[in-house]
Amino acid sequence: MYILMYELKIVPFKPALILEGIKKHLIISDLHIGFENTLLPNNNMTRTIKDIISDVEHIINEEKPNSLIILGDVKSSICDIPLNEQNDICLFFEKITQKINVMLIPGNHDGDIEKLLPSDITVTSSMGLIIDKILLTHGHVKPSTKLNIDKIIMGHAHPTFFSDRSILNGMPVWVSIQTNKDCLFPSTTGMLEITIVPSFNKYFHSMSRKSNHTYNSPILRRTKYLSAKIVSLDGAIIGDETMINNVI
Repeated sequence: MYILMYELKIVPFKPALILEGIKKHLIISDLHIGFENTLLPNNNMTRTIKDIISDVEHIINEEKPNSLIILGDVKSSICDIPLNEQNDICLFFEKITQKINVMLIPGNHDGDIEKLLPSDITVTSSMGLIIDKILLTHGHVKPSTKLNIDKIIMGHAHPTFFSDRSILNGMPVWVSIQTNKDCLFPSTTGMLEITIVPSFNKYFHSMSRKSNHTYNSPILRRTKYLSAKIVSLDGAIIGDETMINNVI
């Protein structure tokens, strides 16, 4: 039996993971820098880039990881990139690369982002990155059926808890799913754990209910939820597989 050499832990009260073993990696996803630009005409939002930079820097200072891995969707626009979004993305990487090595796994919003990246950023294939039988991916691309992995860590779905009767309504959450490997990797046996990372942009969550990312993700579309845990940012278990539709 293979024993994973890396351990996962949630950063308390933050939508961020630590993957620790030989090296220590900080994992975040779905920054969607610039998404508020579409709302500015209605004066509903203000710029968020300073908050994002401050939050990432705080975690780096506290956890002291060796690298930062971003699971895609750094930018919000899909086609043309507005000038203020370009400026904010450049500012983010300018500040963060002064503190840590950065690796980007591109998401579906990250077309042409290479034009905005410093030369020392490592950009992987959109298929993802494997560390110690753990697949790190954005979640919008079907993984190779030939992979031999035990865990998937993905973004893309922006898990957010929706219940009008709960004080957690509209808040980001973690989702951990247990499924059979053969759902995604035919001719394999055993269990597969899928961890869905919430969006790191703390203003983004209440906007995501209108999109069903289960069907937009080939990973989640093929997954049978044998069991699941829905966990708040403070670590409390608030739901199970019966509440998946309230989250993604």
